[in-house]
Amino acid sequence: MTQSSQYLEDRSHIYDLGVRYATALDSRDFDLLLTCFTDNATATYEGIGDIANPSQLARICRDALSPLAVSQHLLGNFACEIAPDSASAQWYFHAQHVKTGAEGGEQFIVAGTYRDQLIRTENGWRIRHRDLHVSWVSGNPLVLDHS
Repeated sequence: MTQSSQYLEDRSHIYDLGVRYATALDSRDFDLLLTCFTDNATATYEGIGDIANPSQLARICRDALSPLAVSQHLLGNFACEIAPDSASAQWYFHAQHVKTGAEGGEQFIVAGTYRDQLIRTENGWRIRHRDLHVSWVSGNPLVLDHS
């Protein structure tokens, strides 16, 4: 395989990893979500803070998303830089959250950027660290408040 075809294959697999993450969130498949990360992955989510491991991240996502009627995480403006066994990638995201009957409005949108550090594993590309940066929000933030 030529270097450019390897780059295109890796880029495609990394892009698919991002889609798998969004699909896992919206389908509430938290086992699938865990396949997006290395076992010792960490994250920093603006508004949440540091996340120590993928299990903690899955728990945070489950707690936030399970009470909702529906969510939709859309990804765009994908860019990545790939070294032989590591990569950095970034996606813009637009996340719509809907909670039927929520006082103050049923919808809350969060938009921002995922910035990832990835590593090639025997199971394919995985995220070893993710930063989530919020650019803007719209709607009723109480949609995500489940206390």
